[in-house]
Amino acid sequence: MSSLIPPFTLETATRKVRLAEDGWNSRDPERVSLVYTPDSRWRNRAEFVNGRAEIVAFLTRKWAKELDYRLIKEIWAFTDARIAVRFAYEWHDDSGNWFRSYGNENWEFDAAGLMQRRFACINDLPIGESERKYHWPLGRRPDDHPGLTELGL
Repeated sequence: MSSLIPPFTLETATRKVRLAEDGWNSRDPERVSLVYTPDSRWRNRAEFVNGRAEIVAFLTRKWAKELDYRLIKEIWAFTDARIAVRFAYEWHDDSGNWFRSYGNENWEFDAAGLMQRRFACINDLPIGESERKYHWPLGRRPDDHPGLTELGL
């Protein structure tokens, strides 16, 4: 397989997106933080996050609130060192209320392939438990599970 560093090809950008999905589905903040530069800058909704320590704190809070989190990402576009992604994830709160969160991310990578910028816009849609589409065991989405396009999302 080609290297996962810029400049990206369709193959490497698509692989980078799947690896990001797999990492986030691990719900392991320390593991996830390692794919970002030490001084990575994020905008996530209205929150600004700077550096790996803040990324770990952010993700720890996120996954303590967003229970049974399952995510699917899909490549939207790419250039030499940037990738645009659309995603949707399902989760419930501690009262059992289910949500599907839809969003877009813009990523920028350094020469070593670490993400140095992440800009995310996200909207939450309340759903009934019967409306859930993600039913795999917690962790990595199985290869045979449909993606966003196949699910009509």
